[in-house]
Amino acid sequence: MSEIRITDEGQEQTDERSQFLIKAGVYLHRYGTPSHRIERVMSQVASALGMEGVFLYTPTALILSLRRGGMEQTYLRRVDSGALDVDKLIRFDETLEQLEAKQLTLREAGILFDEIANSASPFGAAVTCGACGLSCGAVAIMFGGGLMEVLVACLLGLSVRLLDLVHAALKMERGFLELVVGFFASVTAILISRFAVPMDDRLVTLASLIILIPGLGITVALTELAVGHLSAGVARLAGSCVSLLMLTIGVALGWRLAGMLRVIPEVGPWQLPDWCYWLAVAVAPLTFAIVFGARCQQWPTIFAVATTGVIISRVAGSQWGAEVGAFAGALAVGIGSNLYGRLRDRPALVPLMPGMIILVPGSLGYRSLTAFVNHETMIGIDFAVSMLIVGIALVGGILTANAVLPPKRIL
Repeated sequence: MSEIRITDEGQEQTDERSQFLIKAGVYLHRYGTPSHRIERVMSQVASALGMEGVFLYTPTALILSLRRGGMEQTYLRRVDSGALDVDKLIRFDETLEQLEAKQLTLREAGILFDEIANSASPFGAAVTCGACGLSCGAVAIMFGGGLMEVLVACLLGLSVRLLDLVHAALKMERGFLELVVGFFASVTAILISRFAVPMDDRLVTLASLIILIPGLGITVALTELAVGHLSAGVARLAGSCVSLLMLTIGVALGWRLAGMLRVIPEVGPWQLPDWCYWLAVAVAPLTFAIVFGARCQQWPTIFAVATTGVIISRVAGSQWGAEVGAFAGALAVGIGSNLYGRLRDRPALVPLMPGMIILVPGSLGYRSLTAFVNHETMIGIDFAVSMLIVGIALVGGILTANAVLPPKRIL
């Protein structure tokens, strides 16, 4: 990281503590920590270093105001929020814990942060791509797809992940990926349904895009708004909605250009038995754990928290409606995550995010926009309102869990 130069009475001096705080904030932000958690973590670290700090984060900016003695300095950094990386967040948390316990110097902690940030994923690209494909297949089962829909969703999910890797390697503009993969998934699903095997191409398209549908980002944004982080929440919500819109535009272009080839889906002989739903519920958390970079040691916790949340959400939803189901599922995931954080003294985010992604209403937002594309205005409004209500219910469940069983650590 470039050296920070501060001019005071004609002399240049560097502040090692300020450099470290900026570095820590940038890395925590880059690897998926929500703004309301980052600000509390950074305030605690600054206090441990003998400084007073005020921190403001949005998905694209980091502002730090640090006071030491009678002098206050403000820093602004342009940063990009990235996808959650569970392994890196755990290691960052361990490093901060050792720094606060004075087991590491600032210089050693800074070096460790750089090493962690530059380290490779616990899983290779092949394993991660395979996990993406399996997660899409599991979601296709949850949506009621048959065997053909599940197999094609796995194939397209794998292809979408490969396109994501190519997009990152070529350093293309953000937003272009959503447009391309939306078009690719919709057209490919129509062609396979037309010329290979009859199936519900629209279910397959939705399932194959589930990794990129920003349902989790929408839920995090609503959480930030609920706890008073308005600038971060509004920015994240706007970015998530635009990403969802770009995906939908890509899908709509595919439907318009290849629509004449579409075959009306019929219920075929390849329907799956009911127990496959529960198999998908068991497989999905583990595949998402791989996507989020969680090591094998965290898998049992992620599996237990996520499956408990889904079961409770399904049972409560069948009795009292989707909103109560979403609230109850998020409450179970939140309490389970905070309990893990207390027992293991590790970030509650480890099981929280993989557990929440199965509950988030991203598919409702996608269905809302595609309904508008098809001029089904009332259906689109109904899906949009349902997405908002379910999202707020999830936020309410998480906040209630934090009140009932507060996490031991901030992350």
